[in-house]
Amino acid sequence: MDKRQELYAGKAKSVYATDDPDRLILHFRDDTSAFDGERMESLARKGKVNNRFNAFIMEKLQAAGIPTHYERLLSDTESVVKKLDMLPVECVIRNIAAGGLVKRLGVEEGSELAPPTFELFLKNDALHDPMINESLAETFGWATPEQLAEMKSLTYRVNDVLKQLFADGDLLLVDYKLEFGLFNGEIVLGDEFSPDGCRLWDAKTREKLDKDRFRQGLGGVIEAYEEVGRRIGVDFS
Repeated sequence: MDKRQELYAGKAKSVYATDDPDRLILHFRDDTSAFDGERMESLARKGKVNNRFNAFIMEKLQAAGIPTHYERLLSDTESVVKKLDMLPVECVIRNIAAGGLVKRLGVEEGSELAPPTFELFLKNDALHDPMINESLAETFGWATPEQLAEMKSLTYRVNDVLKQLFADGDLLLVDYKLEFGLFNGEIVLGDEFSPDGCRLWDAKTREKLDKDRFRQGLGGVIEAYEEVGRRIGVDFS
């Protein structure tokens, strides 16, 4: 597969065209950002760790019948993915109160949410990814009611699979975000699933083992990502 021009460079990943119009190369960089890019840093091994972590999770989800854009690892820091027509809506599940929910509602961090909450956010860095609802998404053409319903269903199915996977590693899946796109008219999970886009705590100590270590200056960011991966069976070699 020929790697061609860079199509997009985000805060931590780059996307490249290939000689196949339906396939892209997703490059995981060592870059790390927080607070909408206000804080940036390069962390050694991060690209490799997130690439392999994401591949492991995507394969688990595919085995559970959840369609994803992931196809195969290409190198330590690159994967081949399907080219999706991305929908500008993020789906967020919260199993435990943390982050933005605590700030918005003043609830206690660590409170269990039963049932888990489901939220939608508009993908727009300039507006800091504002929270939206299904009516706004439909009115402004960001997604149809049918697409939103399928995205919500898939997001909850992901929760069922991953809560158990992480629980088996003595970890709590606190919350996470997902992005979806269209491939041949089908809703497909895109982007990535790594500790960059979710919160994971040790089940016993509630130690934070995700990107909050970077946001809050706790240190040991990549070591925490690797610890999570080892507990659930990710091969980083």
